[in-house]
Parts: sequence; C-alpha cells; structure tokens
Amino acid sequence: FRLPDRAAFVAGHSLGEYAALAAAGAFRLDDAARLLKARGRAMQQAVPVGEGAMAALIGVELEEARKIVAAALEARRADFAAAGLRPKEEVLAPANDNAPGQVVVSGHRGAVESAVEVAGERGKRALMLPVSAPFHCPLMAPAAEVMRDVLADVRLAPPTVPLVTNVTAEEESDPETIRRLLVEQITAMVRWREGVLWMKAQGVSELVEIGAGRVLTGLARRIDRDLVALAVGEPRDVEAALKALAA
Repeated sequence: FRLPDRAAFVAGHSLGEYAALAAAGAFRLDDAARLLKARGRAMQQAVPVGEGAMAALIGVELEEARKIVAAALEARRADFAAAGLRPKEEVLAPANDNAPGQVVVSGHRGAVESAVEVAGERGKRALMLPVSAPFHCPLMAPAAEVMRDVLADVRLAPPTVPLVTNVTAEEESDPETIRRLLVEQITAMVRWREGVLWMKAQGVSELVEIGAGRVLTGLARRIDRDLVALAVGEPRDVEAALKALAA
C-alpha cells in the first residue's frame, strides 16, 4: 500500500526521524542520505573520543532516572572535593525514554559511570553501552549548530503523513517547525515512550516497524500490550504484514 493510504502518522527513533520524513515525502531520499552523513560526522566530532558515554538503566522509570542523574552528579562533586580538586561542570542527562523500565542516560564518561554505580546501589541494573559518542545530551551542542546550517540549505516539504517528533512526542507537519526540531533533537531526549502513547491516544492500534531489526516492535509491546506491532525488515515480510493489517 502507499503510505498516505493507510498510515495515520510516521515516527522514527533518533536518526530514524530522517527515514520517516523521507518515507512521507518531506525529504528527497538523496537529501536524507546527505543529511544523515553530515549528522553522523558532526556528532562524532562534537566530543573527543573517550570523553563521553551512555548507559542503559533497566527497571527504571524516567522520574527515577532523573533522581539517579542528580545523585550521580552530586557524588562526582563530592569525589572531586574529597580529592582536593575543583569540581568539574559535567553533563549527565536522560537521553532516551524508550519504554517502561528502560531509560538511557548520556554525558561525560565519569558522570555516566557514576550513574551506573548509583543505580546499582539502588538495586537497579545498569549497563554501559558500546557507543562512539554521548548522543542526545547537551554535549552534542556543537553538532546541533552544524546541522542548523546544513538543514537550512535543504528543501523540506510538508510530510504527506504527520510526523510524531522525538522532541515533542506529538504530531507536526509544518516544515519549518520540523526543521527546528531536527536541530533540537540532537541535544534533546528521545521521548519515544511518550510518542507511542500519544499515537495510541489518537486512536492508533497498529504499528509497523520498517527497517532492519525488531527493536521498536519490542519497545511498542512493552509500552502498551494492546498495540499490534509488526516488523518489516525484508521483502518477504511485506505480504505477512499486509495480511495481518487486513485481518
């Protein structure tokens, strides 16, 4: 089926927003590819290798994650003071609110490691993630400025299907607002859980994940068990998904 025939909304997780916008006709495919190349380069260059990190907090809701962040930063300040050192202004923030019980934090490596330790002290699992940079936190500000200039030179049309954005967790169709939110997204938390719940509140009952893997399908089922979530990663999956949607 053609996208406008059946889809009420499109959404993408982090860089997936560009794929969603291309599918909805807001970007030309070659423009989307060029933007993603520029975005990836800018984000890698924003923070020196080894200075940033990310960690997944398991069994932790967003509000508790914020408390862990505050406690971790306070612990870091105490450690610096105990060593007779001037405290550093470190960054640590929730980066992804993916699903109930799964929040990712991002920032300076020492602060992220402190968050993992604090989470463990509170009986929660926390895992350092094998990532190349601390995405979706204020450390990405230099990358956001680069992308502000890059996006300014690209034609952005109204999407044929409204985009549910990572920044607002609500729909948006105005090209200039979307352009601004794509810049903000680089330093902001991905509000995926909220976005999925917002779509359900608008009457959405079926979600189709298009692309490699089934991560978003799994997240959708954790967010709300009543949602029907399907993954289409290969051509052979298309017919099965269409049959399921037609049932």
